[in-house]
Amino acid sequence: MQQELAITIDSTNISNTDYSVRRISRDQTEKYILEIHYAKRYPQMKYAFGLFKDALLVGIVSYGIPASRSLCKGIAGEEQAGDVLELNRLCLLNNLKNEASMLVSCSLKQLPKPKIIVSYADSSQNHVGYVYQATNFIYTGLSDKHKEWRMVDSNVHSKNICKMYTLEERKNNPDKFIHIDRPRKHRYLYICGDKRYKKKMLPKIKYGIQPYPKCNN
Repeated sequence: MQQELAITIDSTNISNTDYSVRRISRDQTEKYILEIHYAKRYPQMKYAFGLFKDALLVGIVSYGIPASRSLCKGIAGEEQAGDVLELNRLCLLNNLKNEASMLVSCSLKQLPKPKIIVSYADSSQNHVGYVYQATNFIYTGLSDKHKEWRMVDSNVHSKNICKMYTLEERKNNPDKFIHIDRPRKHRYLYICGDKRYKKKMLPKIKYGIQPYPKCNN
């Protein structure tokens, strides 16, 4: 999303008869992920859903297996690691009020279950995650402090840079590679399943549940 809005679900602003949410292909996400979303790169994608207003695709959300295996295990333990998916892209064409929350809410209902969804709101983009608050995610604080490698004038992910270039290559080419503090992100979780699964999972969540953050502006 280009701008985060404080969103509450209000049926007087969006008519369900005008909108629908359904599964889409990876190809249908291309314009949103590569042209509109600030990251400008594809994530690992297992499921993608589109928000349609009449016949027009006006937003996308995608889910994939997190790149970090330690994250999958760290949320609720080794036994539940296979249940973890990351909501890794959320992008709207116009970002009208309630569109984002409708898209996220309806897509969660259509995911195979049970699942534990993790998602992040990027503090470097002045996001605190209002859409996740509006859709009843659990807030578990900021991600850990961490340094990462980046290429000058490139959006290649740090993990791929480390696969493509040795540490010596990165250190010896400061005009091409930089080692920077990774922006800390607000981390949200959503337990996607029946009441029994939710009751079982809540005590297993290893991150402390915290009050929702608010924007300082």
